[in-house]
Amino acid sequence: MHQETALLVAVDAQLEPVAEQLCAAVAEGKRLRAAFAYWGWRASGQPDSEAMVRAAAAMELVHAAAVVHDDLIDDSPIRRGAPTAHRALRHAVADGPGCEAQGRSLALLVGDLLMSWAGQVFAGCGLPAAYLARARPLWATLARELIAGECMEILRARLTPSAESSLEIIRYKTAKYTVEHPLHLGGYLAGAPPALLDSFTAYGVPLGEAFQLRDDLLGVFGDPQRTGKSNRDDLTGAKPTALLAHALTGATPADRAHLQAGLGRGDLGAAELDQLRDIIERSGARARVEEMIAQRATAARTALERAALPPQAAAALSELIAAACARTS
Repeated sequence: MHQETALLVAVDAQLEPVAEQLCAAVAEGKRLRAAFAYWGWRASGQPDSEAMVRAAAAMELVHAAAVVHDDLIDDSPIRRGAPTAHRALRHAVADGPGCEAQGRSLALLVGDLLMSWAGQVFAGCGLPAAYLARARPLWATLARELIAGECMEILRARLTPSAESSLEIIRYKTAKYTVEHPLHLGGYLAGAPPALLDSFTAYGVPLGEAFQLRDDLLGVFGDPQRTGKSNRDDLTGAKPTALLAHALTGATPADRAHLQAGLGRGDLGAAELDQLRDIIERSGARARVEEMIAQRATAARTALERAALPPQAAAALSELIAAACARTS
């Protein structure tokens, strides 16, 4: 990473702020996607491998790219307690008309370069070419489904959400690229049989959905001091989440009208946002989403028990269920 940013700055010193945002994008994080890729490899019977660790790191670069682009789409102000890339890069350009658009353009390019680096890291991880060839088609599927989920979220924003529609977005935008695809990446590299890949799907899809459902709760009720990001974006952006779908279904007519009037407004004050949170709480939506998370965690555990994996891999994947579902950031 440092070598790549050094090569970028060597082109022109003016690129230093861009290099800083590339480093910031990968400096922190839960590393869950890399962990799932690694344990997909180990669950397939392969030994510990530094080359596999490097291949797994490619998933973190995919995630970093997705985060930069997601923050840009949502115009989120903070991520991990610091200004998002497009906000930070606004100060890298000269003041004047269009400086905010220029900052957004630079952030878009940061995300693009991170995604390019993901492919570069994967291709140069050091695993045999025959192993890489087994997993290479997965990259096309991963990119297609991730972008499809993002597009569906944008296309369905500000429409009345349904729980089914929200889950479809979750499945493609987050669930698959967070858990299922990393597991499959490790499995394909290891030459896992189809039955094991099916087990990864049975475990990975519900767990990935639970991960995003927890994220949806944190996106409204989370403490920004703990999450490092805004807890207003989903409300001001009228995101088509399962939480809001259940809130609109379960709210009283008066509360529903109040909620509908507030969703999507970018000028909501703190008191108004708290009123919307109270409505969501009263509607039973928060409790319902907690139930959905618990159901999916149970489904993941059941799939794991049925898979008959090597003990160390089974233990690690069991711990990752808690890491994905029971979190405050």
